[in-house]
This record gives sequence, C-alpha cells and structure tokens, in this order.
Amino acid sequence: MKVTELFARFAAQLAQQALPDDVVHHAQRAVIDWHASLYPGLDMPAVRVLEATLAEDLDRGPARLARGRAATTRAAALLNGTAAHAAEVDDSFRDAMVHPGAATIAAALAVAQANGAHGAEFLRAVVVGYEVSTRIGVVMGRPHYRHWHNTGTMGSFGAAAAAASLLRLNEVAFAHALALAGTFTAGLQQAFRTEAMAKPLHAGRAAEAGVLAAQLAAKGMRSSLDVLEGASGLGQAMSDGPDWSQVDATLGDDFHITRLTFKNHIGCGHTFAAIDGALALQAQHGFRHTDIASVHLGVYQATLDIAPHVEPQTADQARFSLHYMVASALVHGSVRLSAFEPDRLNDPATRALMQRIRKSLDPEVDAGFPARRAARVVITLHDGRCLSHLQPDRKGDPELPLSDADLEGKLLELAGPVIGDAAARTLLAHLWTLNTSETLP
Repeated sequence: MKVTELFARFAAQLAQQALPDDVVHHAQRAVIDWHASLYPGLDMPAVRVLEATLAEDLDRGPARLARGRAATTRAAALLNGTAAHAAEVDDSFRDAMVHPGAATIAAALAVAQANGAHGAEFLRAVVVGYEVSTRIGVVMGRPHYRHWHNTGTMGSFGAAAAAASLLRLNEVAFAHALALAGTFTAGLQQAFRTEAMAKPLHAGRAAEAGVLAAQLAAKGMRSSLDVLEGASGLGQAMSDGPDWSQVDATLGDDFHITRLTFKNHIGCGHTFAAIDGALALQAQHGFRHTDIASVHLGVYQATLDIAPHVEPQTADQARFSLHYMVASALVHGSVRLSAFEPDRLNDPATRALMQRIRKSLDPEVDAGFPARRAARVVITLHDGRCLSHLQPDRKGDPELPLSDADLEGKLLELAGPVIGDAAARTLLAHLWTLNTSETLP
C-alpha cells in the first residue's frame, strides 16, 4: 500500500469514530491559536498586496475572509493562510519542522464554509490534516529542511487532507488528492533569508494548493500515488531518500495535534529558547540590561541559518534576528507586536545591547534538534559575574505548554485591536464550543 493510501485509509477509519476528548480539546486549542495568528497578519504588506491582487475572486463565492468579505473557496484559503503566517506567531510541530496550522486550518475553514459543514466536521478535518502534514514532515527530516520551507511543502499535504475530509472523498479519491498535492508542493527558504515579503505566501499557497488538489480529485483527477516514496518522488527529490516504513507506526494512537508548540513570543521560533534562557537569568539574578557586559548564545544550526541578521533594518529582518530578539526581550521584558514598530526597531538601548551579543553553534544543543529546541545562554555582567543557563525547551513547547488561559490571552491580545475586545471575546467563546456548534467562525 502506498503512503498516500495509508493516509486515505486512516481518514476513512477516523470518519467512523468519535475523536477522543483530549484530541478535540487540542484541536480547539489549535483553532484558537490560528485565529490569534490570523488577525495581526491582516494588515501585513504581503496580505494587503495579495488581497488587492485577488480582487476578481473577492466579493463573491461561498467562503469568507477574516473580516467577513466573501471569497471563492481557493481565494479564502490563500488569503487566510497567508495572513495566519504573516505575523510569525503561528503554531509549530517540532519534529516535522513545520507550522501546520496556517495552511491546514485555512483550507479546512474555507472548504467547511463553502460546504456548510458544522463544527465537529471542521475539527475532524483539522485533525486529519495535522496528522498527514506532520508525519510526512517527520520522515522528510532535517535534510529536507536544509533548503525547503516545510510550512509550504508539508502544508500542501495537510491542506489537501483537510479539504478531502470535508469533501467526503472516498479512499481512492483521497489518496489522489494527496498525490496531487505532492506535485503542487513548494516553498524555498531563500525566500526569507533576505529581505522579502514572500514567506507567508508559502502557507497561503499551500492552503490553496491543498484545496485545489482535493477539488480536482473529487472530479476524477488522478496522480501518482507513490509521489512520496517513488524513485523520483518527494523523498528522493527533496530529501535524502528517507525510510517511509514507519510513517504510520502510531497513526490513530498518537495524535500529533496534542503535542504542538504555541508561540509565547512574536517572531522566529528558532530564537525563543535563547529569549527564554536570557529572561530566566534576568529573573533569577535581578540585573538590568545596563548591567550586561556581554551575552553569548549557544544555539543549534537552524537558528544561525534562519535568524542571521546582526543589524536588522526592517521589521521582517528583526523577526529573524537572534541579536534583536534577545536584546529586545532583555531591554523591554518581552517580544510582542510592538517590538517591530519603527520606534522600537531603532530603540537605542536595544541597539546598544545588540553590539554586546555573540552567537555560535553549540554541538550539544544542535544534536537535540529538531526534537528539542534548546539554547545555552551565558551573560557576563559589568561587576564580573558570569551567569550561565541551559534552556532545554521553549515556553509553549509540549514540555512547557501554554495553558488554555494563556491561549485565551493570546487571542484577546492579538485579535482585540483588530476586531474589538467584545468581538474577540465572542469569537473565543464560539471557538471553545466548536465541537457542538452548527456554525463556523
């Protein structure tokens, strides 16, 4: 049986079962976090340009954008998926090095709206999409992540699986939807190694591609079912020929959606362990940023590759600057949306501290990647004290999870300024009752 067929069989079996209560709860948490990520992204430059470009696909159609504007199904998936990744505050699944929610939930919501699905059907589709995208990502592994952006590449499969579930495709058509998604998949890391607006498009295009793949399969389109493991398939072309034999080893028993990371800061997640470690030392020893003589950050390779900017000049660069993120946290106590406003980007205290930060590859920390996202922080103070801390995980990782209250606060903080506090609270209440709701947000 091909890998695409294994996933199709899983989806068919899951459709006949009640989801475990904890899986439902974690799916609702994922949807809450997705909405928290969505609203601050709506006015990001990439999203504004995209919405203007897609004008002919808007103000008509059965789906909706975040602010309620009508859209075709694929346009809604594309725009909402892009917005949900634009502010760099969306969820992740560490072992797969992917942000699964942005594309999967955008696709699921658009198709659910277009087809009048109720909340439980929507949540089930989200769960299926997360399982498919993360399990493919785990197998593709670190070699794939050298050059490819998993949120775009793996996201296409998650979106296709979610859409196929909502379209109630049979096993054959479901497998072909995944096979078609494989031929659409894309997303290069070079798109965010330099100043560019393209990164969030990876999530949006993955959502759109997944919806299109499922729609095509529903109409009878067929593709190569061995698109993942075939001799010229994804594994060979975009990784190092990985072993697919265990891709379904715990499928249906260990639901990956229960082990997500939800961001506790805003920006590149590869900087977060260093932020948490630096703040832990500051809280323990009570020093101010003006007391710091030097900071050394021992990190894993992906942090050096993806957050390289030493002197960021723009908000996009700052989100991917280990120096800026850690310095801003030490000066201001946290890294929120305000950290990327022009006055904060040029804050003299933050800029001065950045000059005293150094970074290097820590072999022990790197050996744990991607399963663990650690950092070793050494801060030397002007009084001569040398303080060291190994931060083994990030706040928001499964080992240090955000509570339900934390997630609620995150949504209210990020959605409230966009739609108003009352509307954000109404939305939050709705999202917690999705499993029994006849309507969608």
